[in-house]
Parts: sequence; structure tokens; C-alpha cells
Amino acid sequence: MNSRSPDLAAATGLPALEARLRQDLQWLGLPARRWVPPRSRDGAPVLDVAIVGGGMAGLALAASLSHLGVQARIFDRAPAGFEGPWATTARMETLRSPKELTGPALGLPALTFRAWFEAQFGLAAWDALDKIPRLQWAEYLRWYRQVLALDVRNQQQVLAVRPRADGLVQLDLADGARGGATYQVLTRHAVLATGRDGLGGPWVPDWAQALPRAAWGHSAENWDAATLAGKRVAVVGGGASAMDSAATALEAGAARVDLLVRRAELPRINKGKGAGSPGMAHGFQVLPDDWKWRIRHYINVQQVPPPQGSTLRVSRHANAHFHLGAAVQSAALRPDGALRLETAKGPIAADFVIFCTGFRADWSLRPEFAAFAPQVRLWQDRYQPAAGLADGELAESPDLGPLFEFQEKKPGACPGLERVHCFCYPSALTHGAVSGDIPQISDGAKRLAQGLAGKLFSDDVALHFTAMENYAEPELVGDEWMPAEFPAYEERT
Repeated sequence: MNSRSPDLAAATGLPALEARLRQDLQWLGLPARRWVPPRSRDGAPVLDVAIVGGGMAGLALAASLSHLGVQARIFDRAPAGFEGPWATTARMETLRSPKELTGPALGLPALTFRAWFEAQFGLAAWDALDKIPRLQWAEYLRWYRQVLALDVRNQQQVLAVRPRADGLVQLDLADGARGGATYQVLTRHAVLATGRDGLGGPWVPDWAQALPRAAWGHSAENWDAATLAGKRVAVVGGGASAMDSAATALEAGAARVDLLVRRAELPRINKGKGAGSPGMAHGFQVLPDDWKWRIRHYINVQQVPPPQGSTLRVSRHANAHFHLGAAVQSAALRPDGALRLETAKGPIAADFVIFCTGFRADWSLRPEFAAFAPQVRLWQDRYQPAAGLADGELAESPDLGPLFEFQEKKPGACPGLERVHCFCYPSALTHGAVSGDIPQISDGAKRLAQGLAGKLFSDDVALHFTAMENYAEPELVGDEWMPAEFPAYEERT
């Protein structure tokens, strides 16, 4: 039988939950007082840590750093409340993760989605909930940011990330709230919490270039589903985003949706889910390279099946058509304005194509990283996989250090590069899935925050030692005892 704890049963609503969270943090002594010595350079203040990206990963990291007494500021290009994909390009009805996962709560029960949900809707509603609605998750993250008073600067476009030889990183930014006015920020460490496409962007096959740009979109783009009403839509791919995109088109009134899937069968088992455990979260980063590559390659090859609910959301429509073993080979624009796609099963006509073909690391798509991108060491620069395990995605992954930091391809070629940290999906080969996925995001955020705190301390150890020497708050003031008369010594016989 499910029951609430007495304190939650007596206190309902978000105000009560927020009061409980404040009490929890007070009991734990969080956040710690700031201990990092303030710095400035040429009259400009220097941040301890600047985080690029205010989605779930950026928020969790900023919260972890604040708990450790480290100043962190987030810069995000989106308007407030629209960081990450949840209220923009994501199209699933619910999250794919089990509702019980604690996500970015950092071990604090009152900071979990469940606590937030139950405080508003009650235990019976939680018990009845299957999976978390996507837009409700977006609301939770907005609350998370607000209740922790995280320093997030919205509508800030990062134009350049520039490592410097003086131990600082310079961010060039444009302030969208002030008409695009440009300015610079200096920080001791810069963290890229830039999501699934963190070092590149959406990928489409070469044959997409044969189509007018207005005739296709990618699942990661914010296309207007209403424009697909009455049209024939081809969806390229068979994963979760393909199901979400196809369902969105169907629900918007598309006349017909054809899913063109390269594989002869959809994968049915999520092998990555089978590997999830605290051991994986804490042990992957110390595995030998061969094991890291073998695990991530196996997950890539097996692929992740689309969720059952997302697939049923498509198949319940009579005008949805699944074509397996129908890899698209080429495309052309017909004289009548329609599209002709040549597939392994023959030609098919469409009015619009949605590519659900994932992301690729492609530095050319991220000009803001041009100052250091050519100097980043990739796995392919130092590792050769065993025969039969070649994997282009893994080969192009950055070869990161223990603090998720980029490393130089040629030592000395890019001073300061180690102060730029990759806390986004491309870090998975080095560190595991701890920088963006809900199951392990707290583990990753705490690991990186603790590492950054340690680095900031070690860099300033001389200052901290001097502060210790100069520390002069007395424990005793001198009147806590009376000196005694020393007794005369007597020999006993």
C-alpha cells in the first residue's frame, strides 16, 4: 500500500515543497559559502565557471557548483523557459525514461520531479501516471532553475570561445535582449553544456542537397507541422524521433505519411537500458579504451528502438505506412513540384521530407568553436579499434581528460584548451552517458563540479595557504582558565 510520509501528507502545494527544500539545504549546509578568491583582469571581473547552455545538463552542473561554493553563470541563446528541446523541437508526448528516475535532483528528494508533481497533483495522480509528459518536464526544469536561484542569462548568443595562455577563457557574446550588442566575458573555466548536437548539428544524407531546402526539414528543427496538412510526407528513419515526427505530421492532418526505414526490422530491445547501473555510471570512465569502444560501438550498432507508445501513436493512423528495408538512395524534384525518392523498394512520391537521421560531430557547423576546434585531439588521433569495430561517430569523438576537458592534438599548440570542458553528448565515449541523459545526469554534474572545485583550489593553493596563515579568529580569548601554582615535588619512601 502506498502512503505519503507524514510531513508531505500535512503540507501540500509548491510553497510547502519549496519550504521543505530550503530546510533540507539548510540542514546540509548548502550552498557552501563562496571560497574561491575573486579575480579580475584589466578591471573586468573573472567568473569561476561559465556554462554555455541552460538545458538540463547546464542547470544540474550550475546547481552542483553552487553547492560547492563555486560561482557559475549560464549563458543560453533561448528566451527564458525555452532552454533545451523540450518546449521547442521535441515532439514526443512523454519522456522515454521511467518516471521514477531522479534526473537532475542531485540526491535531494525535495528536488525530484516526483516531489514537484505530488506537491501539486497528489499521490493518486502519481500512481496513475505512466510516463512524464514532455511539457510538464519543461515546467519542472523552469521550477528547478527558479527554486535554486541559478544565474542564467538568456538570449545570449555565444559567438566565440577563446582559450588563452594566461589561464583564462574569453567568451565573445551577443546580447539578444539589447539588440545584439556584443561584449566579452572572462572565465577560469568554460563548460560546453550544448546538448545532443553539442559539437556539430543535425545530419542529413548527401542526396538531400538535390531537394529544395523548403521541401525538407530535420527532426531537430522547429518546422511548422500545420503546413503539412493535406500533404504527402516521407519520414526518413525508424527511431524515436521518426515516430515523434511522423505522429506530429499525422496529427496535423497530413494526407499520408510514409516511414522509410533502412533496416529490415526495427530494433526491439534497448541494449543501453540493460547496461544501466551505478557501476556503469561510476566505472565507465576508468575502463580501458578497448572496453569503452566496445560498449559504445555495440550500442550504436544495435541502435535504440523507438518507444512502444510512440510507435503506436503512429500506427493507429490508417494513413501511416511503415516501409522496412526501404533505404533511400537518391531524390529529385519532379516537374510538377512533387518529390521523387528512389528507395531500395522502388520510387515513392512525397511533398515534404522529414529527416530523422540524428546528429554528427561537425565543427564546421559551430563557428563559435573555430578558435580551438582544429587543435582538439580526437579518439581517431590516438586509437585504432579492433578489426570489425570501425565506427565513424566514435572515431570523431573528442578524447577528453578526467574533467571532461579537451586535450591538444599537438602539445603546446593551443594554450588554455584544457580549461574548456565538453559536458555534452560527444563526451560519452570517454566518460559514459553522464552528460545529457536523465538516468545519470546528477552523477555527471557532481563529478565535473567536484573536479572543477578541486582544480580551482589547487590553482590557488598559495593564496589559500596565505589565508590560512593570516587566519586570526581566536578559539580561546585567555580567560577560560586560571593558571595553577605548580606543586612542590616530594619523594615518597
